[in-house]
Amino acid sequence: MGRINWKERIVIDPGLYHGEPCIKGTRIPVAMIVGSLADGMPAEELLETYPQLTLADIQAALAYAADVLHQEIMLPFAG
Repeated sequence: MGRINWKERIVIDPGLYHGEPCIKGTRIPVAMIVGSLADGMPAEELLETYPQLTLADIQAALAYAADVLHQEIMLPFAG
């Protein structure tokens, strides 16, 4: 099974939610989806809370986040 093509489901529009990446056709930001999952919210609860979302939208948000991390240089905090 290949990774979902997030470019089909995520838009970045300066006029939509301050230019943050959102699920196409909604005002739901990718960061909110990824953050909710990271906080322990099950995907099923996200789908119940935001009925306009699909499982493919959630997978696209995760794929987008993974691609962004591959492009960013991550440095550990000194401590």
